[in-house]
Amino acid sequence: MRTYVWDLPTRLFHWLLVICVVAAFVTVKIGGNLMVWHGRLGLAILGLITFRIVWGFVGSTYARFATFVRGPAAIRAYLAGKWQGLGHNPLGALSVLALLGCLALQAGTGLFANDDIAFEGYLYPLVGSALSTRLTGIHQLLEKGLLLLVTLHVGAIAFYARVKQQNLVKPMLTGWAEGQSGESARGGGPIVFLVAVLIALAVVWAASGVWLPMPATPPAGQAAPDF
Repeated sequence: MRTYVWDLPTRLFHWLLVICVVAAFVTVKIGGNLMVWHGRLGLAILGLITFRIVWGFVGSTYARFATFVRGPAAIRAYLAGKWQGLGHNPLGALSVLALLGCLALQAGTGLFANDDIAFEGYLYPLVGSALSTRLTGIHQLLEKGLLLLVTLHVGAIAFYARVKQQNLVKPMLTGWAEGQSGESARGGGPIVFLVAVLIALAVVWAASGVWLPMPATPPAGQAAPDF
């Protein structure tokens, strides 16, 4: 017995986000010329998070926030071993929301951050040096919070695999939950998928700062003023 739980857009989002987060972490630790790619990966993460938020309202059954975000009563029932269902459990839903929120803040502050050497976020010109420095500090602090959330997420997957004998990774690869009965996911067709992608692309375009005016270039032979 198996049930279709995770639609293809949700699965693509999940694994693309994993790749981008790992790559962003590696590039910032190496630094140097790779900081350019760190910034690009930040834009990609922002676009993915935007897509997931939209998909959380218009996607298929188990991708929707209304399906898996539940109140304290459901969380207590889950902790007492009385909850049954497909998709994210009530406690896992909190993890999903925390990860999405932390990544959104991480990507958002990164747009205004700088590394005091050569890298400046895409929207740095909007805030200037002083505020950028404060936002850079928040960006670096959020990195520690994100690492903690990722560690808890991976730990929960390992716990389910070892203790509950339930593979949470395979359904996110195939879309199907084995040995679980319930109503298969419905909704989230190609039209709403296209809408979600277009909204995500619009956010990435706005965050890239391409609409900002270019800095004035001094005439040939004349040095730029040193402020």
